[in-house]
Amino acid sequence: MNKAELVEEVKKYMDCDCSKACAEKALNAVLQAITYGLKSTKGVQLIGFGTFTVVKRASRTGVNPKTKAKIQIPASKTVKFRPGSKLKSCVAK
Repeated sequence: MNKAELVEEVKKYMDCDCSKACAEKALNAVLQAITYGLKSTKGVQLIGFGTFTVVKRASRTGVNPKTKAKIQIPASKTVKFRPGSKLKSCVAK
């Protein structure tokens, strides 16, 4: 499912008679709020759906596949998602 299809699904689930633009605005607002939560508090927990957390990756040595030369990959941060119990049970059906 891409973003346009997700906007259509959001539009279906909204109680009011909203437009596609309204549904897209709502989806963008949720995504911005999750992004802000990850930047400021290092985590967002949505009970039943899952938890987004920021994790640190240590620096490591990698291999350039083209030249087979060893390269140093610097430390970085990434986002980890752990699904909640309700999401797990819905997907398992």
